[in-house]
Amino acid sequence: MAKTKTVFFCTACGSEYPRWMGRCPGCGAYNTLEEHIEKPAPAGRAKSAPVGLSRKPQRITQVDDSQEIRFPTGMGELDRVLGGGAVSGSLVLVGGAPGIGKSTLLLQICRELCRERRVLYVSGEESERQIKMRAERLGVNSGELLVVSETRMHDVLDAVEETKADILIIDSIQTMYMDENDSGPGSISQVKDCTMSLMNLSKQEGLTVFVVGHINKDGNIAGPKVLEHMVDCVLYFEGDQNTSYRLLRAAKNRFGSTNEIGVFEMGERGLSEVPNPSQMLLNGRPEGSSGTCVACVMEGTRPLLAEVQALVSKTTMNVPRRAADGFDYNRAVLLLAVLEKRGGMKMNLFDAYINVIGGLRLDDPGADLPVVLALASSYRDAVIPSDLVAVGEVGLTGEIRSVTHMNQRLSEIARLGFTKCIVPKNGSENLEIPAALTVYRVRNLREAIEVAM
Repeated sequence: MAKTKTVFFCTACGSEYPRWMGRCPGCGAYNTLEEHIEKPAPAGRAKSAPVGLSRKPQRITQVDDSQEIRFPTGMGELDRVLGGGAVSGSLVLVGGAPGIGKSTLLLQICRELCRERRVLYVSGEESERQIKMRAERLGVNSGELLVVSETRMHDVLDAVEETKADILIIDSIQTMYMDENDSGPGSISQVKDCTMSLMNLSKQEGLTVFVVGHINKDGNIAGPKVLEHMVDCVLYFEGDQNTSYRLLRAAKNRFGSTNEIGVFEMGERGLSEVPNPSQMLLNGRPEGSSGTCVACVMEGTRPLLAEVQALVSKTTMNVPRRAADGFDYNRAVLLLAVLEKRGGMKMNLFDAYINVIGGLRLDDPGADLPVVLALASSYRDAVIPSDLVAVGEVGLTGEIRSVTHMNQRLSEIARLGFTKCIVPKNGSENLEIPAALTVYRVRNLREAIEVAM
């Protein structure tokens, strides 16, 4: 009888090791190795004669791509994040905190998907009656939507074959299990084996599969990191449960960009799309207050305007405190040092706090200049005009460097009614400036502060 093999997987990076260690050598994380017992394949299968390839290799020029493989989900924001719609034969993983709206989103898209396709919704956490109650609240009542409460993966695969479903939704992958695996549902080995069976089903049958995945306390999807490598798309549903707005972001997408975001609002009737996120992010801006500036950043192909607030107050400690919400902390410390050295402001005597309104996280280099201007405005207690937007990257020597997609940014700024914009002088020679917008070209940090205040 063949012996079983015990290995240890790192839940942070997916590395495999023959013995347990307190720290993963691959990623350096502590206490992330979990045991996994691998069973060898049956001996009879290894000795069987080859029966030939089930799918023969073919030249890439001979692959048939005449049929349309993308189809709309009924929610434009989700289609944007997926790269233009869902792809037939793809495996999509949707992750997020409990109660953020993952199940609501997937059940809502069934209303549109069931018009031309048959959808099988498999829930391991709710009964059929509970699913129906939620569907009635969301207005989903199509006869092509099939629901089943099941956790055994083999029964799920049999249900797909019996119903001839075109789309499969699994809610959630942590509740599924396979009989061949002795581990409990939600373990690393169970999640890996169940996802592998879904991937094989998706690629062989052309079935589109949406999988809900829970996240752990670190904000990552629970289970082995190899899970994210196996699927085609990884979508993260983000947002504060105390607010009604939700952000859908693609961490991985084999069929589109990973920089796109979708914005939704949670209401009594489920999720609704926010067609103008900039208006939402700028709603409720204070007028006549110092320490605030509007930034224009690019999220994929979409320009977004967001309000950046800063508070600079005299410190009572030997080491001034710095805090940043929605902006990289290390980047904020760097900009404070540049502002002190190149802007002539003694920031080492003041605490500094940065906040991005609306729960958005600014990773675009073009957000450097509005952050610095908001800090300078609070330091001087000088008000930045409410109709002014700043765009630009700040270098260590205090220079303002150009950023990409300037024409798209300027068009969005003018469309929302802003009349002034500060841009880098370098690279602004061939800009298409809207008629109602006045553009100020600056070379360094001091010039930008003089124009803004």
